[in-house]
Amino acid sequence: MDSSDVVEDQLFFNASANVPDITAVTISYLLCIFGGSLSVLITCGNLLVVISIVYFKQLHTPTNFLMLSLAVADLLVGLLVVPFSIIIVVSSYWRSHYVLCKVRGSLDGILCNSSIWNLCCISVDRYYAVCQPLRYRIKINVRVVGIMILVSWTIATLHIIFILMVPDKGQKNSKCALFQPKTESTVVLAVFIAFGFPAIIMSSIYLMIFMVAQKQARSIQSMAKSNAAVSKVERKATKTLAIVMGTFIMSWTPFFLCISFYPLSNYTIPLHVMQTFKWLGWSNSMFNPFIYAFFYSWFRSAFKMIITGKIFTDDVSNSKLS
Repeated sequence: MDSSDVVEDQLFFNASANVPDITAVTISYLLCIFGGSLSVLITCGNLLVVISIVYFKQLHTPTNFLMLSLAVADLLVGLLVVPFSIIIVVSSYWRSHYVLCKVRGSLDGILCNSSIWNLCCISVDRYYAVCQPLRYRIKINVRVVGIMILVSWTIATLHIIFILMVPDKGQKNSKCALFQPKTESTVVLAVFIAFGFPAIIMSSIYLMIFMVAQKQARSIQSMAKSNAAVSKVERKATKTLAIVMGTFIMSWTPFFLCISFYPLSNYTIPLHVMQTFKWLGWSNSMFNPFIYAFFYSWFRSAFKMIITGKIFTDDVSNSKLS
């Protein structure tokens, strides 16, 4: 085993005896409880978002379709990545452990990358909505959004395929690594493509939006009342989605910084720190539904109808969500 591999199951098992100790078993049980609860919250929350956008026609807008793509990625994190991670940790010597580890790693990479590229597309949508409102409906329509979503998932998939094609350092490891760096330069490049570059794009776009919004706020008194109302709605949506983007970046930045500086630190960053940051990143997938419910009254109304089962007893797809 290469010293640079961050082995995920080392924390829970006695490496010399290959058996779990009492402390490790306790931690494993706590992880199962925490991970199971996190998986349920992520899955249920994002399922509400997916059903709301698909079912209610009022929510069939280009921006919401981008949010739908983001919710699908988060939903799959809760449905697949988190449960697989729990199984890997508590069943380290299971026969298909290596295969499950590779599947989990691939899904994790694809879903995380697709999320950040979807957020990039959302920032572009918000740029046209706030900065170029007269061209918004021409530039951003359902067809364009469909292309954006396809490109986001394609980039994420190709990125993971590229990483998997790079030869491993040394022989195949029987343990499951939180990540297995191919080379130091590959790690830095992968982090920049997957996180750094799109994060810079999003931050730059939202900075431009903020500057334009400030100008609009200063000239709002000279605008027609209806136009002012529209501008206010768009700015609120932009603020909400900026919070979504900011939450994503704050959740994932610690982990990506760790794996970037891990080789430079001579592989001295503690394993439990890496794992904590990784779980923080996965936890981000449960935040968005709460943000939508807090800021959007129409999402609150949609969630209420779904939870109470009203959509299963009556056709309320054309309902006016307040």
